[in-house]
Amino acid sequence: MSLPVDASRIRWRKASRSSGTGSDCVEIADVANTIAVRDSRDPAGPKILVTRAGWRELARRVADGELDVR
Repeated sequence: MSLPVDASRIRWRKASRSSGTGSDCVEIADVANTIAVRDSRDPAGPKILVTRAGWRELARRVADGELDVR
């Protein structure tokens, strides 16, 4: 699935829990009612699109310790 908008217009932001060293950097963006996720080390690389409900569920499961996020 490709991005539903012009990629040059997307405003990416680094996730608050990303590593300060630059080795574990995830960036997210609000894109046409979905959340786009990319690796900041490879901004031209693949992106994952997740529904807002899916993003909230992922965040909840990470916060609850249900997923190994090491």
